[in-house]
Amino acid sequence: MTEFLIHSKRCFINEEFFEATLHIRNDKILTTYRGLKTRESLPLLDYGNLIVMSGIIDVHVHINEPGREDWEGFDTATKAAAIGGVTTLIEMPLNANPVTTDIKAFQLKQEASKNKLHVNCGFYGGIIPTNKNDIEDLINEGVFGIKGFLTHSGIDEFPNVSKTDLEAIAPILKKHNIPLLLHCELSDDNVPEVTNPKSYQDYLQSRPHHWETNAIDLALDIQKRYDIKVHIVHLSASEGIERIKKHQQKTNKLTVETCPHYLYFNAETIPDESPIYKCAPPIRESINNDKLWSFLLNDGFNFLASDHSPAPPKRKQLESGDFFKAWGGISGLQFTLPILFTEGKKRGLSTEKLILLLTKKPAEFLELDYKKGDLIAGFDADITVWDDSHEFTISEESIRHKHKATPYLNETVFGKVIHTFVNGVQVVKNSEFKTLQQGQLLLKNR
Repeated sequence: MTEFLIHSKRCFINEEFFEATLHIRNDKILTTYRGLKTRESLPLLDYGNLIVMSGIIDVHVHINEPGREDWEGFDTATKAAAIGGVTTLIEMPLNANPVTTDIKAFQLKQEASKNKLHVNCGFYGGIIPTNKNDIEDLINEGVFGIKGFLTHSGIDEFPNVSKTDLEAIAPILKKHNIPLLLHCELSDDNVPEVTNPKSYQDYLQSRPHHWETNAIDLALDIQKRYDIKVHIVHLSASEGIERIKKHQQKTNKLTVETCPHYLYFNAETIPDESPIYKCAPPIRESINNDKLWSFLLNDGFNFLASDHSPAPPKRKQLESGDFFKAWGGISGLQFTLPILFTEGKKRGLSTEKLILLLTKKPAEFLELDYKKGDLIAGFDADITVWDDSHEFTISEESIRHKHKATPYLNETVFGKVIHTFVNGVQVVKNSEFKTLQQGQLLLKNR
């Protein structure tokens, strides 16, 4: 049995900061005390004025194993997560090969994760035009949701779905009360001709705002007609905000996220020949992103997630500079907290609200809020300890993802993760690994 105490003058518990002591026994928080509490028989980890909070929950991560381990993999992804204070993540059905669209593929993915999880990991299943009959089996096997694309996903083995495909599975999702997660871009030919594939503005114009808003309209229609849970991933176009707000006034079954890169970078400052910034939907103009921030500050987003989507540097076309040939995805799982904290300070985002958007709110979405997302008695001892005053520059040496290619390289940020506990075990101590392979496989309703 492992038993110890954690003390800080700034513990974030029940949505507020106060001095507290956590009593940890094995993998659970046994109880919490206001102020400093000591017991001769128990070790005390005193973190002074560092922030102690529930571990970050990232519900949008692409790990790509099995099949594309050269892109990332469970070992490196969950190590990067732990260093970044993420204690639970949910893995997308692509870009593994096979993609997670049937039971066999899901079982292969679970098998591939064995002895490689340094944080807790759950999974989504995928919807493609040909797998309607596999959806219920995936749900029964324990996926946390079903993900689909309304435009080409980037890999041919995960084709996009139509409105008809979504209508076909809606009754199944309704029966099981499982969310439908949608990549909301609905492509059409109403785009300018590409004249310079190395121009970021050409790439931006190739995926216009109306692709997102048209897809959002489709998603809202499906939600309304079938009364199912619908989640809009990585909102980028601010024109979607009013539609979403209006719809959310009528139902609590519509949720929406955005990602650090849409809040931190702006199209005007992205150089040509720099596809390291390429993602889909794209990073948009500063006036657009100001509106995303306004929506966030007014409690519009249900939570925030990294959409970590790495690829080998060659796939990012770093030498050619061609946006249209490059893989679209941002590698950033490790840096969600400092990126959002740094930009959030400039925008008036309170630390309290940021923590909720990274912990309690995603736990509620996953229906894990009975055991994760807060530091209260009976909850899992997933704990992140960080220094909000620590300024550092993101260097190649500090990056724990498989590849160093990220637009966050050389950014100077605040908010250094110092210690990470997963299921009551200290996985990260003083920003270095201490004890690995402490993550658990998470299956919904298990």
